[in-house]
Amino acid sequence: MPRTIRASVVQTCTAQFKLSDTLRKFENLTRLAKERDNTQLVVFPEAFIGGYPKMSTFGCVVGDRSAEGRDEFLRYYNSAIDIPSPAISHIEVVSKDTGVFVVMGVVERDGGTLYCTVIFVDPVEGLVGKHRKLMPTATERLIWGQGDGTTLPVLKTTFSSPGAEEVTTKISAAVCWENYMPLLRTYYYSQGSELYCAPTVDHRAVWTNTMIHIAVEGRCFVLSACQFATEKDYPEGHAVADTKERDPNKIMINGGSMIVNPLGTVLAGPSRQAEDILTAELDLEDVVRGKFDLDSVGHYARPDSRWTVRLVA
Repeated sequence: MPRTIRASVVQTCTAQFKLSDTLRKFENLTRLAKERDNTQLVVFPEAFIGGYPKMSTFGCVVGDRSAEGRDEFLRYYNSAIDIPSPAISHIEVVSKDTGVFVVMGVVERDGGTLYCTVIFVDPVEGLVGKHRKLMPTATERLIWGQGDGTTLPVLKTTFSSPGAEEVTTKISAAVCWENYMPLLRTYYYSQGSELYCAPTVDHRAVWTNTMIHIAVEGRCFVLSACQFATEKDYPEGHAVADTKERDPNKIMINGGSMIVNPLGTVLAGPSRQAEDILTAELDLEDVVRGKFDLDSVGHYARPDSRWTVRLVA
């Protein structure tokens, strides 16, 4: 029997950093993916809950922080969620009700520190894991703490659908520019990740190349969900590129979500210019078909070569 599942990436954004509205958006989009596409897995973008504060400076320059920036951080802190929390419980309920496995980027609040986190929610078991972004990019380090090796799950999960055999696979997530960290990618490959999720806000055209490269290198399915956001999707007065020409329909983050198979074939996307749900049927046997000629942590690995590099250096 074929090992196939249906998976979706959801291209959307936070609802003006408002938790209740964003949770409602999550539920509507998850139900749509299930009812329209019969999906079994949905991947939401980086910082979908809590929000990605594009263009914000939080009043910071080297050597000084403004009072206004501290107030902005307070508002952002209050839009984040604890894990566990009522928000997580709501996501678990929707996952159970729809039978859809949820991978979602959230801004996690832990004490006085915020983390850019991905949660994994199983429709039967509920919250089964989380991953904190190891290295926030550039000025993200003003607002997000660093994750560590204690939250690098590669989760074994089973998908089932009426009239078909259960399919067991492994799933992981790397957030945005974590995907440029070779050792992290290699760790996920070594743990047998077949569904490599990449929640992001990187809408550059070159991101498409990165996702295809990872799929080929890791011989895995890559599911990249990017935000799509316009100025009206942010709180009133939020920083924009040009404050003199504010336009509610001006694009802040332009998507680029996509699904790629282990041989580098793009199955869906990249999608731009609008919110979207992309869905594809994934034949998990393609992972083994791909490893026939490239297993970067197996027969195509040369662990001895690192010592050669050290000696030459």
